[in-house]
Amino acid sequence: MKVSLEWLNEYVDLSGLSVEEISHALTMVGFEVEGISQAGLAQLEHVVVGEITSFDKHPNADRLSVCEVDVGTGELQTIVCGAKNFRAKDRVIAALPGSVLPGNFKIKKSKLRGVVSNGMLCSERELGIGDDHAGIAILEARPAIGTPVNELYPEPDSVFDIEITPNRPDALSHIGIARELAAWFKRDLRYPELQVNPSEAKEGKLVETLESVEPELCPHYRGYNLRGVAVGDSPEWLKRRLTAIGLRPINNVVDATNYILHETGQPLHAFDVSKIRGSKIIVRSANAGEKLVTLDDKERVLKPENLVIADADRALVVAGVMGSVDAEVDDNTQDIFLEAAWFNPVSVRRTSKQLGLSTDSSYRFERGVDPKGAEYAALRCLDLIIKLAGGELLGPELVAGEPPLTEREVELSPDWVREQLGFEISDDEMEASLSRLELDVSKSEDDDDKVVFRVGIPSYRLDLYRPIDLVEEVVRMFGSDRIPEGTVKATVTLREDDAVPVYQRRATSLLTGKGFQETVHYSLRDEKEMTRWNGEAPSDDLSLANPLASDASHLRTSIIPALLDCLKLNAARHNEACRLFECGRVFREFEGTVYEVFSVGFVITQEGKASWKEGNKPDYYTSTRIVTDLLEEAGILVNSWQIEPVEGEAAWQSGHAAKTGALESGYGARFGLLDIGMTREWDIESPVLAGEVVFLPEYLQKPRNRANYKPFSLFPPAIRDLALVVPESTPAGKVEEVLRSVTVKQLTEGLILESVEVFDIYAGKGLPEGHKSIACKLIFRNLERTLTDKEVNMVFQSIQSDLDDREDMSVRR
Repeated sequence: MKVSLEWLNEYVDLSGLSVEEISHALTMVGFEVEGISQAGLAQLEHVVVGEITSFDKHPNADRLSVCEVDVGTGELQTIVCGAKNFRAKDRVIAALPGSVLPGNFKIKKSKLRGVVSNGMLCSERELGIGDDHAGIAILEARPAIGTPVNELYPEPDSVFDIEITPNRPDALSHIGIARELAAWFKRDLRYPELQVNPSEAKEGKLVETLESVEPELCPHYRGYNLRGVAVGDSPEWLKRRLTAIGLRPINNVVDATNYILHETGQPLHAFDVSKIRGSKIIVRSANAGEKLVTLDDKERVLKPENLVIADADRALVVAGVMGSVDAEVDDNTQDIFLEAAWFNPVSVRRTSKQLGLSTDSSYRFERGVDPKGAEYAALRCLDLIIKLAGGELLGPELVAGEPPLTEREVELSPDWVREQLGFEISDDEMEASLSRLELDVSKSEDDDDKVVFRVGIPSYRLDLYRPIDLVEEVVRMFGSDRIPEGTVKATVTLREDDAVPVYQRRATSLLTGKGFQETVHYSLRDEKEMTRWNGEAPSDDLSLANPLASDASHLRTSIIPALLDCLKLNAARHNEACRLFECGRVFREFEGTVYEVFSVGFVITQEGKASWKEGNKPDYYTSTRIVTDLLEEAGILVNSWQIEPVEGEAAWQSGHAAKTGALESGYGARFGLLDIGMTREWDIESPVLAGEVVFLPEYLQKPRNRANYKPFSLFPPAIRDLALVVPESTPAGKVEEVLRSVTVKQLTEGLILESVEVFDIYAGKGLPEGHKSIACKLIFRNLERTLTDKEVNMVFQSIQSDLDDREDMSVRR
């Protein structure tokens, strides 16, 4: 936000302070000064008032004139000029050789198409005092010839470009900033006095009725009728101030509304009464597909969630955002209706984003304007319009609704403040700091006879509602540079972390231990990508109404597509990144409801290296073991879930992927080989293994079986491989389950079955038709001694004998 120093001096006396001191003060009270610039006429040497005594057409150029100019030196100066808006005897501004205009434009004696020119006749833009470049500046006041141009214009104004944090909408005005500076420098704050009094207005109405049918979106609306205004140019002082902060002067009525907006922070709007149909103003929601042309000459198509200000027939204003050309004030306007209102910030923000239209008004309404500021700003604007354009105020004013109640009182203990700050500050200084910010401070005593402040919060300070907020105010006024050095004094509260970040840390530790690298991606994805991944278009409930980019239009349903993007990018950069994972939020729809769920996803390329524990190239069973481990980290034991094959899902390769759990049960997982055709759409030729485990956040909050420490054995294991012939439809999980149950029955004392791992599946020559072979690794161990081959072989033979007796599988020999 740009703030004019000249303008600030209207409300607080900043005399005797340098620009640097004011900039430092703004920084100390919490507003970063991003830059300081000069507005107005800079100090110029050799630029003076001249009079054109005569001029002739340039002999060698049709569009140039050769002027004889009196600049007060006693000798006429020949100056070549390209403008056409002057006459003989006009007083103009002449830049003579040796002068340097804004933009480091150096003026020197030069020959233009064969004629020597001793300088240049200047336009407002060339002097840096306006935007007019259609011709040279003509001085209607006819100052004395030879007068230095700097004597004609005020001193340059310093303009601060300030970053206002979102929690301080009260500072989005010159009065708001002046209030902060007055408090810091301990100087008086001056509010402009109101001259107009609606109760004394002449009875009569131009707009006769005001109706608000959306009190939730517009709790408070007020309007004033002003008859007989004379629309014209604004005076120079007003133009100068608006131009200084980057606004373009339009006419005295519109400029007055803009001036009051930047003075008070309250947006206003002026209507041409003659263009309001039915003498009625209605605050309502837009009709579906309703159109209006806003003041930037663009047609806007509205939706029912957009609030508008309308007359009897049509919408005239997008409420809180921008007016339309249908009721704008122009040179023919004679009567105006002035609007001041408080619009719901959420409604204005939604409309602004949907239309892609951000204005000074919407910027303030979105953050929250003073609910009680509408009346003061409107009366202040009426004062200014009557001063600039004349007119007669008619009454009574039209009002719909009441301002939202925002005043509140916060109880504050000075002892508690000192405890939070960690250093000593007196009660009096504390009280003075808060009072300088126009907070209403009163003292009382609690039950222990200790002083307590009762602090009344004004309606414009929407950010103050807790005692800790007032501590920040005390520190701001005390000055962070005055805080004494010392050890940190702080109260630390220990608590159990939320279950989701606890699980995330454990899952991260698990996967990084398996050689994975972590990634972080945005949770918004492209609609086409999600359609490709899910096999169908994503639900409308997952789409953003106003996406910032076309490839970030929907909430993601899975983490894996982003991991594929990362694989593709790293492959293109010849960077080996074969094991990637990410933890984050995804969004799943179930029975018409969208759930935000916690997800852990991973991908492995089969061309990557196996980890030292796996020994072989990664395969389906690698993803199975990883998912098993992730579920066990959540307290879900392996034998408590059933594996089902994934069939008919676009993302997964049928026959090589599995799933478990379901969202309605609180958790679920899919893992295995990704569909090869789909991964090729990511330009990934190598097969990709993947897995994703999702949890409802509340499911992780439930108590689970916690892993217990088991001492590891110092003695080596005994490993036996066993291949079983089973029907093709038999899942590998079923084989593991049978092997575990059969083996446990044959174990002798001290012998344990540590694990069963599938390491190969074969179908083809040498096997009965419709059958396959599943090879498993059985790992035996004794925790107290080394096993002998004899005892292990006896158990192994018994296992084979039991398996031979089964009808659904047999040992392959």
